[in-house]
Amino acid sequence: MKTNFLKKKLGILGGGQLGKMLINVARKWSIQTYILDPNPDCPASKCCDLFFNGDFNSYEDVYNFGKKVDIITIEIEHVNVKALYRLEDEGVAVYPSPSNIELIQNKGVQKDFFKKNNIPTSNYKRFDNKKNLSKHISRIESSYPFIWKSETMGYDGKGVKLIKSLSDLDEINENSCVTEEVVDIKHELAVLVARNNSGESKSFPVLEMEFNQKSNQVEYVILPSRISKKINLKSLKIADLVSKSLNHIGLIAVELFCTHNDDILVNEIAPRVHNSGHLTIESCITSQFEQHIRAIYDLPLGSANQILPGVMVNLVGENNHNGEAFYHNIDKAFDLDGVFPHLYGKKITKPNRKMGHITIIDEKLEKAISKARVLKNKIKIIST
Repeated sequence: MKTNFLKKKLGILGGGQLGKMLINVARKWSIQTYILDPNPDCPASKCCDLFFNGDFNSYEDVYNFGKKVDIITIEIEHVNVKALYRLEDEGVAVYPSPSNIELIQNKGVQKDFFKKNNIPTSNYKRFDNKKNLSKHISRIESSYPFIWKSETMGYDGKGVKLIKSLSDLDEINENSCVTEEVVDIKHELAVLVARNNSGESKSFPVLEMEFNQKSNQVEYVILPSRISKKINLKSLKIADLVSKSLNHIGLIAVELFCTHNDDILVNEIAPRVHNSGHLTIESCITSQFEQHIRAIYDLPLGSANQILPGVMVNLVGENNHNGEAFYHNIDKAFDLDGVFPHLYGKKITKPNRKMGHITIIDEKLEKAISKARVLKNKIKIIST
């Protein structure tokens, strides 16, 4: 039985809401937590043991920060990988591994990984820049529509666009990119898988996601997902294949498309705690945040079983609102039973910025969904 894990200091690159919720778990076990973030007012800055103001894309900042801790994890993929490779060589435990972070940072490399490891995914092509993409389109008839993705720096719906005509190319950047065929989607799903160094692996129940079509952000996450047993088993099997192929340690989120032919395709993966898993805090025996810390500390993994059906609603900044945040009608969340508001503590709201979420649990999934839709319509994040 390990008795010294509490003494290992945990460093987290990024101090957003994911870092904050990881710290909430670490504090239960008195694990010292260090945060590196460029924003001194980030959500995690007020609850960690030590905060370091720095750039997680800077080699020097990441390396110097990493020398102060025993274990490093991330809450964002856009970090300096070269510094993490050096820290790993010098004995600091880095989870996820620098090689996996590097793979995830590039969507084209990610798609090549799927293909190499026989992981089902949509058909795709890679281009060095927009000019080469335009040349390719001009040579091929009936090439529309398709999905364009920037190979790097895309997140929260940014760096992704449905291209329906040549004029749509005016709105994309010049960077290297991936084009994907448009998938006939019946369900958008996610599976969270945790693995520790002892070889233990556990998957959470399959999650169903509903996206806002304008912002391309997750609007609702639903548990249990409203899918057949066949699709459920297929999704869990493919997510496990992804985790094993990466030899991943910690939590990984595998985002999936289910087609109308019941094929399961991997869309993207994130080797960290994930927005789709927030409702596990109230809906499952072990939350995704606790499971991640258990995994990277090589502790026995907790039960990932569902306690009650649940729905998560993302609270994002309203359009045309920039400034000090005001949670209009947030008191309505306290009028209903089984409702758990989580406010991230971001002082400034922007359009579509993630400002909080609400989880609703109920013995009947339909009731939880109904409450979620009512709250989504009432609660607005606006600027004062």
